[in-house]
Amino acid sequence: MDHDRAWAATRKGLFELRHDGAGAWRVAGVSFLGEPVSALLPPDARGRMLAALNLGHFGVKLHASDDAGASWHEVAAPVYPPQPEGAPGPAWTLVQVWTLERDRDTVWAGTLPGGLFRSEDFGASWRLVEALWRAPGRAEWFGGGYEVPGLHSICPDPSRPGALLVGVSCGGAWASEDDGASWALAASGMHAEYMPPERADDPAVQDPHRIVRCAAAPEVLWCQHHNGIWRSGDGARSWQLVQAPLSSFGFAVAVHPRDPDTAWFVPAVKDECRVPVGAALAVNRTRDGGASFETLRAGLPQRDCYELVYRHALDVAADGTSLLLGSTTGGLWASVDGGEQWHTVATTLPPIHALRFG
Repeated sequence: MDHDRAWAATRKGLFELRHDGAGAWRVAGVSFLGEPVSALLPPDARGRMLAALNLGHFGVKLHASDDAGASWHEVAAPVYPPQPEGAPGPAWTLVQVWTLERDRDTVWAGTLPGGLFRSEDFGASWRLVEALWRAPGRAEWFGGGYEVPGLHSICPDPSRPGALLVGVSCGGAWASEDDGASWALAASGMHAEYMPPERADDPAVQDPHRIVRCAAAPEVLWCQHHNGIWRSGDGARSWQLVQAPLSSFGFAVAVHPRDPDTAWFVPAVKDECRVPVGAALAVNRTRDGGASFETLRAGLPQRDCYELVYRHALDVAADGTSLLLGSTTGGLWASVDGGEQWHTVATTLPPIHALRFG
């Protein structure tokens, strides 16, 4: 994963970002100008990448590039099978592609209304993962911010082919050990204050806002949940609550690719108005597995700031020190020292849906 190039999926296009080697980032190009890009898959070694667009009346579209974004061609979008009459839950209709991930020769797509799709031909065709879609209790999943459930986090295990974890708002975390043929709930230990007390610890109704896995220590996962921060050290068999300063509420989380004890979060005011605490943007970083945190502010706006950092708008590069942070109002900041210092890349980009180093 290149730390000198990144991509910003925004409400009005896909922006390519380049680092000039002298400490500054610049916008190097734009694709799909004026169109909402909901998710992207950055280029692989061959330059192949994907972008998902949500065009409203014209539906969800997927585009592929074979030359790292220099040119694009439309490919198939995921399609749900016909809905049986009387089937419970939301309509079996694609609302949005929320996330894209690759695992060896497979590309995974997480969608609203909560379905997981896979492609073995880089987006030319897609297949619904039926075992998860028909999992017991799926009809109880509900929307967290959207009217329908959404599958937003896809975490392949690089050390174990066929092992995969996904996060659903609101449907908890689910794990597969057999390449998606079967699934089990993997949210034990999480707690949902928004549910009646007798159901607050039910793994099936949890709202993980974002889940990430450490590449070098795949058994370690971090979760920014609606009701706090959780960490798992046993591959999501159990989760432990972590307390952060300012607020443990937020949407974004990133984990160091080689150090499982280092992770970054963006605290916000919970529920009531969803803005940065004290109208000042900050990043909480732990370097000891959540035992303690540092609140990093240098270079970030510290007054009259009402920018929300959404689920996929915080990313860390393969070097473990380069970070990008984007907001729902178009602000974009970068750090080259693990978040100690931030500098402004842009203040007038469209609202940022996702950031990915490429």
